[in-house]
Amino acid sequence: MRLTTLSALFFSVLLTTSAKVSVLTLAVVLPVDATAQEAERKTRRVPTLRSRVYEQFSRAQAAADEDNVAGALQILDEVKDKSSSMNSYELAMMYNFYGFIYYGNEQFDKAIESFKLVVEQAPIPETFEQTTLFSLAQLYMMRGEFNLAVEALDRWEALSTGTIPPRNRIIKAQAYYQNKQYEEAINLIEGAIADHEAEGYQVDESWLILQRAVYYELKQPEKVKDVLVKMVKMFNEPKYWIQLAGMYGELEEERKQLAIMEAAYQQGFIETSSDTFNLAQLYYFNEAPYKSARLMEQAMETGLLERNLRNLKFTAQSWNLAKETKKAIPVMQEAAALSADGELDAQLSQLYMNNEQWAQAIAAADKAIEKGDLRNPGIPHLVKGMSLFNQKQYALALNELAEAEKYAQSKRMAQQWGQYFQSEIQRLEASGS
Repeated sequence: MRLTTLSALFFSVLLTTSAKVSVLTLAVVLPVDATAQEAERKTRRVPTLRSRVYEQFSRAQAAADEDNVAGALQILDEVKDKSSSMNSYELAMMYNFYGFIYYGNEQFDKAIESFKLVVEQAPIPETFEQTTLFSLAQLYMMRGEFNLAVEALDRWEALSTGTIPPRNRIIKAQAYYQNKQYEEAINLIEGAIADHEAEGYQVDESWLILQRAVYYELKQPEKVKDVLVKMVKMFNEPKYWIQLAGMYGELEEERKQLAIMEAAYQQGFIETSSDTFNLAQLYYFNEAPYKSARLMEQAMETGLLERNLRNLKFTAQSWNLAKETKKAIPVMQEAAALSADGELDAQLSQLYMNNEQWAQAIAAADKAIEKGDLRNPGIPHLVKGMSLFNQKQYALALNELAEAEKYAQSKRMAQQWGQYFQSEIQRLEASGS
């Protein structure tokens, strides 16, 4: 840990929240000489940091600069033993130094207690008190003590005579968010972002992440979408494209959802199996089954998607909807082989029949009947009946239609085909064919 004389030193503190909010800074005020000390004072009359006390702080700082933490603490302890003779400013500087050292060694509870003692001293320079309160707020956030963070920031604001900086409002909003006080949080976030942008600055990515998270909790999907549109434009990150597409889906704007996902795909942002499958589904349900099937085939060829039952079945259905029966058949064969029930074999039998492969259609229908557990058990019998008829096996064809009539879902269709078969058989017999 290295301390810098006559300056403020900043440490990064990552706040681990579900909204993944910003990396903040912990400001630590170090001992200053008489000139800088005078500049620190605002309107309060603050006692002087005497030279003999300053010399002890300098010794402690020198030890800390050499990473001799134990030595620095020992010197501070010696100073503390004489605390009864110290004024408020000297005590505050001593406790601040303790807090700084404890923080640097990740003894956060002790750091908090030390900084609390800093702000209990009076009088001390207002800027010093504000800086310490800000550090306390961040430490409370890091420790998950969000109510105390808000209290520290309230005290900071009470000392301020000007506009509250946007970053302070964001930290307070983070605390409110963690406490599920979403209305309080969003008012602070909106104001902070608006003011920061009005000054010509680009807002931090983490601020927008927090804003999006709060809007989501407030069940305002339109505003979540608007924030994500902004994030896509500003940062062009794959995850924001995917999230934006998801919000369009939640808003039931499927065309825009597809457009965003396709744009993400063209930029190489569709990298996971789940996102790939989602895009394929969007193509399928937005009347682009050929694109759906091609995407699925490519993803399975590269290994991004497994050749499992779900993926094969969906790919075959996409080829079929695209009227690419010949491409659908081998994929459906592979899917049916993986299925325990006969449903996909029944669909395969229909594909064969549509492609006028009568023998294969009959074999697939038999397999479907053998496996069973069908949503419409009459369909394989209908397929067999029509395939047998085209093979001129009329008696067997009529027998299969009779089987199909036994099921309510296929009864009417079986009767209609039966009537047609009978008339065709009579016509053929009359013509001698």
